[in-house]
Amino acid sequence: MNGGGSSLLRRGRRLTGGVSQSKSKGFLLFDGFLGSQALLIRRTFVVNETPYTRLCSTKNILTVNGQYPGPTLFAHRGDTIVVDVHNKGSQNVTLHWHGVKQPRNPWSDGPEYITQCPIQPGSKFTQRIILTDEEGTMWWHAHSDWSRATVHGAIVVYPKNGHSYPFPKPHAEVPIILGDWWKNDVQEVLDRFLDSGGDPQISDAMTINGQPGDLHPCSRSGTFNQIVERGKTYLLRMVNAGMNNIFFFAITNHTLTVVGVDASYVKPLDTTYIAISPGQTIDLLLEANQPLGRYYMAAKAYNSAARVNFNSNTTTAIITYKGTNTNNTTSSPPLPNLPIFNDTNASVNFTGSLRSLGNKAYPAKEPICPSRVDTKLLFTLSINTLPCNDESCAGPGGTRLAASVNNITFNSPSIDILEGYYKKISGVYGNDFPSIPPLKFNYTSDLIPVEFRTPRNGTEVIELEFNSTVELVFQGTNLVAGIDHPMHLHGYSFYVVGWGFGNFDKVRDPLRYNLVDPPLQNTIAVPRNGWTAIRFTANNPGVWLMHCHLERHISWGMEMTFIVKNGKRPEEQILPRPRDMPPC
Repeated sequence: MNGGGSSLLRRGRRLTGGVSQSKSKGFLLFDGFLGSQALLIRRTFVVNETPYTRLCSTKNILTVNGQYPGPTLFAHRGDTIVVDVHNKGSQNVTLHWHGVKQPRNPWSDGPEYITQCPIQPGSKFTQRIILTDEEGTMWWHAHSDWSRATVHGAIVVYPKNGHSYPFPKPHAEVPIILGDWWKNDVQEVLDRFLDSGGDPQISDAMTINGQPGDLHPCSRSGTFNQIVERGKTYLLRMVNAGMNNIFFFAITNHTLTVVGVDASYVKPLDTTYIAISPGQTIDLLLEANQPLGRYYMAAKAYNSAARVNFNSNTTTAIITYKGTNTNNTTSSPPLPNLPIFNDTNASVNFTGSLRSLGNKAYPAKEPICPSRVDTKLLFTLSINTLPCNDESCAGPGGTRLAASVNNITFNSPSIDILEGYYKKISGVYGNDFPSIPPLKFNYTSDLIPVEFRTPRNGTEVIELEFNSTVELVFQGTNLVAGIDHPMHLHGYSFYVVGWGFGNFDKVRDPLRYNLVDPPLQNTIAVPRNGWTAIRFTANNPGVWLMHCHLERHISWGMEMTFIVKNGKRPEEQILPRPRDMPPC
C-alpha cells in the first residue's frame, strides 16, 4: 500500500445532499456543501499495521484503515461524528480530534493518561466528536507515544446548510498534509531517543500528502501532482502533521490568500509564503493564474535554535496546469523562494499578520474586553537538563534533556487525570501548579546560571472556575537552548492578543494588545526568546491538556493540565462517563 502521486482533485458521482464526492488515495473531496441540518455521522477507524514503501525501502507502519495519511472526516458545523475505533495493531493507541472543543465531553478528547487510558490491542472504544462553532479545517491524530507520525488525517467542517463561505466559492478543494518519514520504525526511534537522554534522530524526509517528493531517491513516481485549470481558484486545506518542525511553504510564482486558521476565518491575507506550526491548520486560496506549465509546491523546516539538529531537505509536490505538455517531465520545475531556515522575522511576521475576520456573520467575541479578565497566568517554557548516572547521557555535559512549564516537568500518571477527578481518586494528581514562574531571572539572557536548568517533576494541575476569563502569557526562556514553542490547548480556541521578543513587561506590553480583531486559534508558536499572550473563557468543564506540539518537547515533559470546574446548571457540567472507557 504505497499511495500514488496522482491528483487528489477529481470530479465524482453525485451523492445525497448535493455533494459531489471523489475518492483518491484515501482522501475525499467535496465540490459543494452538505445539504442537511445537524447530523449524527458514524465512521469506523481500524488501527493496524500496513506495509508502505518510501525512500527505496518498505516497512510496516501504524495506520487507520490502511491509509497514510489517514481518512478525512467530513461534517457540517454543529454535527456530531461518532467514530468506532478498533485497535487491531500491536501497540496501545489513543486518538485526539485536534481543534474540536468537545463541549462537556473530555471523555473523547484522547490524550493518553490525561482523559483516558490507551486503547489496548484487540479492544475498541467509541468516541463522540461534538462540533460547535468550528468551521474550516482541523485534523485528528494519535495522542500516544509517537504514533501520530503515521496515524493522522484531516477534518473538514463545512458551513451550516444555507450558509456559504465568507469568500467566493472555490472551484474545488485540496487537502495538503505536511509530515515526516523515518526509514526506521518510529517506535524504535522514540525508544532510542528516550534511552539516550539527547535529541532524537531526525526524520529522513519531510512529506506532502505522504510523499517525500521528487528531490528524494525512489520518489519521483509517487510525488503528489495536482491538476489545476487556468482561471480557476482552489481551496488548499493545509495541516502540519510534522513531528518536530515549523514549516515554510510556498508555490512557485503564485500568491496565496490565507482565509482561515485553526477552523476560524481570518481577514484575507495575500502572501508569497506561509509559516505553519506543528498542530496548526491553514486554509489558503490558490488562484491558477500563471501560464500553462508545472510548478513546485515546496516546504522546508524553520529552525531558530543553532544547536538543534534538523532535516534541512525540501519536500515537494507539483501543480500541473491542465493542457500542459507532460510528455517530457524529466526536468524539474523551479523551486519557490522560501525564507532561509533560521529566518525568525519571516516566521513571526506571517503569524503576527493574522487577524480575525470580525464581520457580522463571524464576529470576534469575548473575552477580548480587558475588563473581563478574571485570572492572569504567566508560564515559562524551558528546555532543561536532569542529572544522569556517570554523566553518560547525550545531553549537555552528559546530562539528560528535559522540558518544563513553569519549571515543572510533567510526570504521566498510571490512571488518567480525568478518571481521578471524576471519581475523586486521591493521589492521581496535585493542584499545586504555579500561576507564575517559581524561578525569577532574566528569562531571555544569553548567560543564565546553570543551577536554573534543573526542573522538578510533578503531575500538577490548575483549577479554573467555570466561565472565568483567563489571560495566559507564555514566556519563552533561553535555558539550554531558546527555541520556538507551538503551544496547543485542548478543549478551547483562544484569542492571540499580543506577542513580542524578550521578557514580557506586565505594564507596557498589554498596552499594545490587539483587542479589536485578534485571531482565534488553538495552536500558537511562541517565538524564540519571546512571549505570546492569549485569552479564553473557561466555559467548557472538564480536564484539558496544554502542551508544546514539538513531539520531542512533550516527550521531555513540556505539558500541563487545566481542570475547568462544573457550572451550577446541568448544561454546564461534564457529561456522564461512557461505559466503554478503556481500562487502565
